[in-house]
Amino acid sequence: MINIVQAGAAHIDDVARLFDLYRQFYDCEADLDLAKRFIGERIGNQESTIFVAEQGDELIGFTQLYPSFCSVDAIKIFILYDLYVDAGGRQAGVGEKLMNRASDYARSQGAKRIDLLTAFDNKPGQRLYEKLGYEKTNQDFHSYSLTL
Repeated sequence: MINIVQAGAAHIDDVARLFDLYRQFYDCEADLDLAKRFIGERIGNQESTIFVAEQGDELIGFTQLYPSFCSVDAIKIFILYDLYVDAGGRQAGVGEKLMNRASDYARSQGAKRIDLLTAFDNKPGQRLYEKLGYEKTNQDFHSYSLTL
């Protein structure tokens, strides 16, 4: 049985393991210390909301949301920045369960929208997002980033 729960301080080490694997998926070097520090700060400072998928005593996936706002629409939104399911938990609906828990949470917090970005070649993720009702919106805007 898979349970979806909000991560707390007791989950930091296990979430960090998954977060490190997630970063490696995006071609970052393995760095478990960095992962523990980053996840610990997000949870400790209450800067994000992380949901984890538990199967028995093991965490097999997570999603991370950051609160934000859309000034144009004058609404509260969440940015779904991370979604990762360990290889052993894929094809079992874990990603969908995590996404549904994230949207339930966002609604409960008064948010009107969840935004996310995904890689062009992340076809499994795109299929999941579209299945859940997410719509591509990249036709009207360009995405920019400034490294500081």
